[in-house]
Amino acid sequence: MNQEKARKGVVQISEVANGLIDPVLAKRAGINTMLLGSWDEIAGPEFADCTRPEKIAWPRRASEMGGEGGHQPGVLTIACEGARALFLTHAQGELIQRINGFFGFHAIGQVRIVQKPVAASPRPFRRSPPLVGEPARKLEAMVEGVESEALKAALRRLGTAVFSSRPKRT
Repeated sequence: MNQEKARKGVVQISEVANGLIDPVLAKRAGINTMLLGSWDEIAGPEFADCTRPEKIAWPRRASEMGGEGGHQPGVLTIACEGARALFLTHAQGELIQRINGFFGFHAIGQVRIVQKPVAASPRPFRRSPPLVGEPARKLEAMVEGVESEALKAALRRLGTAVFSSRPKRT
């Protein structure tokens, strides 16, 4: 019986999204969402913020070209920001080992580095200022009947974010 049909109930959205995105990424760039999602751990703290895997160029199969059979490692193209590309060039041997360790076989034989901007990490979370006056009293009245202190604290944080006044964009 098909595993998808045998499984009933709740399905994580990431499973559905990966099932839709992976074939497109594999066809267009030769990579999958697992590599993209694990890139911070693979690249390490020194390169995670300034690099991004772009694509993997897999060579044609030797059997299709009339040669011997067997696996040929690919070339991973990595986008890197500015002068950090020089440091990445010096560390590419270690990076190739980490990538191959991630895949579990000799998947990458060479790294191609292109200098281009890499999307910045999302801004760090800023807490809303504490509520004062009527909004604070209204929020306290709303969470008054909640027994769990952890839930009450979470609801206060949510209420503070909702009730806090934000500057209007024009």
